[in-house]
Amino acid sequence: MNAEHYDLPWPPSVNTYWRSVVIKRAVRVLISQAGRNYRKAAIEAIGRREAPPLSSRLSVRINAMPPDRRKRDLDNIPKAVLDALTHAGVWEDDSQIDQLLVTRGDVTKGGEIRVSIIELEEKTDE
Repeated sequence: MNAEHYDLPWPPSVNTYWRSVVIKRAVRVLISQAGRNYRKAAIEAIGRREAPPLSSRLSVRINAMPPDRRKRDLDNIPKAVLDALTHAGVWEDDSQIDQLLVTRGDVTKGGEIRVSIIELEEKTDE
């Protein structure tokens, strides 16, 4: 079983990650400037990967260390993080994730996200 670990910046809230815009009288939902900036910063934090994207089933653990003591919903954190990991080429697609655990860590200046990825053994039909 292979494991990968990444330390990423604190993501924007899912409430600010998306923007609705009207284009030719149709409403479109797009990634906001804050979302695009986060994706870029996360990709820079991951750095250049020499390995091809992971193609197996995955278990992902996100340890979210918030920048301050404000109340935050943990379920707002994964979307931006998983999206950035997809765009960085860590895996082919986040639909490969079979297990996802999000935990709240200690308050950390500036906030930080620690991601651990484990490739799961392929399931066999016996």
